Amino acid sequence: MVNRQIAVIGGREEPESVLAVAQKLGMEIGKRGLILVCGGMGGVMEAACRGAKAAGGTTVGILPVSGLDQGNPYLDIVIPTGLGDARNAVLINSVRAVIAVGGRYGTLSEIAFALARGLPVASISSWEIDPAVYPARDALDAVEYVMKRM
Repeated sequence: MVNRQIAVIGGREEPESVLAVAQKLGMEIGKRGLILVCGGMGGVMEAACRGAKAAGGTTVGILPVSGLDQGNPYLDIVIPTGLGDARNAVLINSVRAVIAVGGRYGTLSEIAFALARGLPVASISSWEIDPAVYPARDALDAVEYVMKRM
């Protein structure tokens, strides 16, 4: 697999139970040597990055803002775009698979971009779009699903 970049998408404001799932997801991605790409801010994005870093993984944040220092503290690579929500398209065009955790309409827009590109998408406690989005049982199930389809 040449491009090992996988997106983790989800809300900036989520309950602790959802953030715990995102952190576990990040750990599963990091353990496999995949590169976690996200929107680089807080919430699900920060929790997933924290998990990936704990497992020795690499993280990339494609920020909606224009400052290099505005992303979460667990990012290895920061790409500030200044594009606001339009950065969602840049994020999805940078990966081979997507896993959604929680989230609202911004997450839904990223899922739509991914489906339009034909990328595999798994959902954990997020949008369920049958049959296009795989309803994963947990972090391990989600990672295994997308890895088989990347």
